[in-house]
Amino acid sequence: MDAAPPTNTLGEYLRARRGLVAPERVGLPAGPHRRVAGLRREEVALLAGISADYYLRLERGRDSNPSVQVLEALARVLQLDDVETAYLVSLTAPRPRPRTSRPRPTERVPARLHHLLAALDVPAFIEGRYFDVLASNPAAVALSPRLVPGQNRLRSLLLDPEEREFQAAWEDAVVSFVAAARQTLGDDVGDPRAVELIGELSIASTRFRTLWARHDIRKLEGGTASINHPLVGALTLHREKLPVGDVILVVYYPDAASDAAEKLRLLGSLGAGASAGADAAAGAGADARVGGDGSRG
Repeated sequence: MDAAPPTNTLGEYLRARRGLVAPERVGLPAGPHRRVAGLRREEVALLAGISADYYLRLERGRDSNPSVQVLEALARVLQLDDVETAYLVSLTAPRPRPRTSRPRPTERVPARLHHLLAALDVPAFIEGRYFDVLASNPAAVALSPRLVPGQNRLRSLLLDPEEREFQAAWEDAVVSFVAAARQTLGDDVGDPRAVELIGELSIASTRFRTLWARHDIRKLEGGTASINHPLVGALTLHREKLPVGDVILVVYYPDAASDAAEKLRLLGSLGAGASAGADAAAGAGADARVGGDGSRG
């Protein structure tokens, strides 16, 4: 199989980011006759202290080896933060493309993390590189059925109407998740799973396509989750995302003695009751199938 055609990720990133910078934010008049969103190429070049011709070559992929100093000047003009600047610099690093797609090893959850999940009485689950739920505890499943193993957090957020209702700050969550996906998955055309996931979401979600084209970069870290739960109503939980080897431990927990803590306890008891009821029903079904002398009925 031939190698994948070269991409111009640097040029795409520069175009996307300059389109998000309003002229007045860098001291330029907006003017009534601007034909482009954000900054013009020549404006970026002027503010960065480089020639307009050189900047044009960068955007069009004719020069892929700018100095770090040039990239840092462009990052300043484009108002990139430290994470975004590091991403910009990384786009010029040599990245050989494989001749064939390379499937990644199956993501596995170490036994010690299964033990840890079982020991936690707050919602917790293990998330993989592609935002798959790899393992979860009963409290997580009681919080949301979309936290069972096998679900994909990014797909649920963008395509599941129930998850959209569940997330009180859905738009903020989507922006953060897509930016984190860009940071984690990037444009690795040699990773079949990443290509499949990004392709699926690009076809199915207009919002994803728009955000993916912006090239936002963000580390998906801890914070606060605002939830509209269908059974217990609104609750606010702290969220921690803790790297453990190649996977992420995600934990949701409330403030002590808070309304959210009481609601989590209620959800836990409801989940335990449902589980016990299912076990009882299964047992009753087995008794009905087996006669008192052990013969099949």
